[in-house]
Amino acid sequence: MMITTIYKGVIITALMGTFSVLTACSTLPMQNTDNTSAIATNPLTAAMPQIDRQGRIAYVEEQGLGAAKISSLYSIRPDGSDRQLLDQLNGYIYAPAWSADGTQLAYSKQAQRQPPKIYVYDTRTHAQTLVVGGKGSHLSAAFSPDGQKLLYSSTASGNADIYELRLSDGNSSQLTTVPSTEVQPSYAPDGQSFVYVSDKSRAGRPRIYRYNFASKKSQLIATSGYAASPQLSLDGQRMAYLNGRQAAVMTLATGQVLNLGETGLDEPARLSPSGSYAVYPMQNAQHSGQKGSSLVIRALSGGTSYTISSKSGGLARSPVWGR
Repeated sequence: MMITTIYKGVIITALMGTFSVLTACSTLPMQNTDNTSAIATNPLTAAMPQIDRQGRIAYVEEQGLGAAKISSLYSIRPDGSDRQLLDQLNGYIYAPAWSADGTQLAYSKQAQRQPPKIYVYDTRTHAQTLVVGGKGSHLSAAFSPDGQKLLYSSTASGNADIYELRLSDGNSSQLTTVPSTEVQPSYAPDGQSFVYVSDKSRAGRPRIYRYNFASKKSQLIATSGYAASPQLSLDGQRMAYLNGRQAAVMTLATGQVLNLGETGLDEPARLSPSGSYAVYPMQNAQHSGQKGSSLVIRALSGGTSYTISSKSGGLARSPVWGR
C-alpha cells in the first residue's frame, strides 16, 4: 500500500516501509532557529534518536565541469529542512568533517590551478579560517574528540602521509613516514588511535589500518579487498566506509558487513551521531547528459530509508552527519 502526504512543502511517499522525498525542500536563509518541535514531529525523523534528528548533515554539491566547476558547501537538517549555504567557490570542496560538538566544520578547498588547502568554518560566527596551506596538497581533515587537533593527509614531504595539527598554535607533526600512500584519517572516539587508508601492502590496493598513538604502530583491519574512507561511530563499535564500490558499515567486534548499496559515485557511508543511521549519496538517472545525485538516509536496523534531493539538481557528495 502507498500513502502520500505533504509535510512542510515536502511530498513524502511511504511504500512498504520506505520513505522517499520526491521534491527538494525549500532553501531557507542562513539563521539560527529553534526547530526542535518541528523536527520532533516530522514523520521522516520521528523514529530517530534525538541526537540524530536535532543534528545537521553537511555535504558538497557540484555544478558544471572543468574550469566551470562550482562547488557549494551546505548544511541541512536530517528531515531535509533549513538548507544553509556555508561556502562556495569556482573549483572543488572536499570531505567536510564536523567537530564533536557540531560547532565547526573542517574541509579542503581547491581553487582553479591551486592545490587543496584546509579551512575550518565556525557555525556560530560564520567565519572561515585557513589552517593548513603552503606546499603540497592537504586533504581529509578530521577533528580530534576534544576539538583541539586535526588529522589530515598531505604531500608536503613529497609523499601522501598523515599529519596532526594542534589548532591552538598551528604546530603540525608527521605521523606516518612509510614510502606508500597514507590518506583519509579519522580519530577513534577515545582519541587514542585513528583509522586511515594505505596501499602499503599492495600498490593501488587500499586497505584500512588503525594507528595507535601510544605504540606508534598500525594494525590492519580485516576487510574484503578494496576498502577506503573509514569513519568510526561515536561508541567505537561500528565503522562506515567504502567497501569496493559499496557504501558499507562494519560491526568491528564481529567483522559483519552491511552493504548499503552502490552509490554510482564511489562514495562511503557516514554514520549518524547515534550510530543507528547512515547517510550516503546516490547518483540519479542522467537527464540531458547531466549527472545528479541525492542523499540517502537509511536506518541500519530494518533498512527504512528516504532521500533528500540536491538543491538544484547538482551532484551531491561527501555527506557527514554532526550533532
